[in-house]
Amino acid sequence: MLTVDPVATRPEFDISAVACRSDHVRWSAPEVRDDHRVVLVRRGRFRRMAADVPADLDATLAYVAAPGEEESFAHPAGGDVCTAISVTPTLWRSLAGETAVQAARTVYVDAPLDLAHRRLLAAARLGDIDYALCEELLALLSTAIGRTTTGRTPVGAASARHDQDLVAAAREAIIEGDPASDTLLSLAELLGVSPYRLSRAFPRELGVSVTRYRHRVRIGRAVDRLAAGEKSLSTLAADLGYADQAHLTRTMRQYLGHTPTAVRGLVASVASVGCAP
Repeated sequence: MLTVDPVATRPEFDISAVACRSDHVRWSAPEVRDDHRVVLVRRGRFRRMAADVPADLDATLAYVAAPGEEESFAHPAGGDVCTAISVTPTLWRSLAGETAVQAARTVYVDAPLDLAHRRLLAAARLGDIDYALCEELLALLSTAIGRTTTGRTPVGAASARHDQDLVAAAREAIIEGDPASDTLLSLAELLGVSPYRLSRAFPRELGVSVTRYRHRVRIGRAVDRLAAGEKSLSTLAADLGYADQAHLTRTMRQYLGHTPTAVRGLVASVASVGCAP
């Protein structure tokens, strides 16, 4: 029995929790898919056959699949639970490059890659799919691609000047509320760079991730609105692009140490003091 529960879905990628409760020793019928995938095991183990080469997969060994690859599976050890990451060819090429050649179908999941997997799932629970989760996803994919493909990737070393110009353009788009800044992927497309390239440039130039920078801008706007007397937190959350009021509250508590209601009281107190005769 196979169950698939969505974790995060966007046009460019799909992340799902896949649970298999089968216990068949024989290989399943061959199947072919048209996406790039990285599949990491959370619990249990199973076998995969691709290009007539079997692989025994568990929490320490993930597999990487290419479009058009024929594969079969066997579950001699019982059930397993995996995180399946499906990526469009366009997003994959933005990380791997146009000439990358897949040299391996499995990737060793060392402690840092395991942590990246866990951070991805934690980001999904927080609800910021288009930035926080996307940055974690790009880091995980870049590691998997770097370990399983040959050839030069688009994310080579960049000059400090290039970082400065790229981050300046991204900051302007975020501050001005350009619709392309709604997601990290569309912002990178607007700027004509790999999304991972953009993600790496921010810490090098500003010392913070692009996700944290975007939160800084949005939280500043939230505080301005609260100081001006905004009453509806659900309206405020929707206007600023948060998933819901709870997402806004979590983010403000994380970055300011206070809920929106508490912040409203604090800025109102400061305003009152400033207006006193």
